[in-house]
Amino acid sequence: MMPRRSYDQYCSVARALDSVGDRWTLLIVRELLAGARRYTDLHADLPGVSTDMLAGRLKDMERDGLAVRRRLDPPAAAFVYELTDRGRALLPVLTALADWGAPELGAPRPTDAVRAHWFAVPLMPRLARYFAGRRAEDGPVRVVEVRLDEGTFHVTLDEQAAAQGRVTDACGYAEGPAPAPDAVLELDTAACAEVIYDRLSLAEGVGTGRVRVTAHGEPAVTAAPASTVTG
Repeated sequence: MMPRRSYDQYCSVARALDSVGDRWTLLIVRELLAGARRYTDLHADLPGVSTDMLAGRLKDMERDGLAVRRRLDPPAAAFVYELTDRGRALLPVLTALADWGAPELGAPRPTDAVRAHWFAVPLMPRLARYFAGRRAEDGPVRVVEVRLDEGTFHVTLDEQAAAQGRVTDACGYAEGPAPAPDAVLELDTAACAEVIYDRLSLAEGVGTGRVRVTAHGEPAVTAAPASTVTG
């Protein structure tokens, strides 16, 4: 294992970058926020990363306490990687970084790979804000299934996020449909990119029909109280 590189600066930003500032590290965190992943699955969803680079970054993340490697119980008998609590604490960092990078998104380039679950992190705070305070009589919306033309994933909002409309490191996402979602969101990839870029709010998308929402089994979602921040 290569020795840990450091900026050798007594600064919390520099210390953070000592752990996550290398190329690919934060994208590996993005993938592992969906749960435990096998090495081959990580490699498939990180197009462009070499096998040596991925293996090296995963070892660095283990060393720095961001991820652990464990063997699945039989009959799988395979190894998976998953985030530690410290690694999961990077979720709000990634949502902030996604907001900062959204203006650079634009239209997909011909060389761009696309995965549906890559929209989960930037969409998460907008879902939290949109569903906070809505349909209180039916209970909070905590599990949201998102259906894009690229695929399906689901987001889980913790109690604080569901009530206050903000993302915490207890929130998460996973690929595929949710077993029992509180709400289902259907939109195309172009509309999702506009929501992430804040050119289209979820409320406007629902109003114009570009976004279809069912919550607790009923179509559309009523307007939030005036005091609630909308997404």
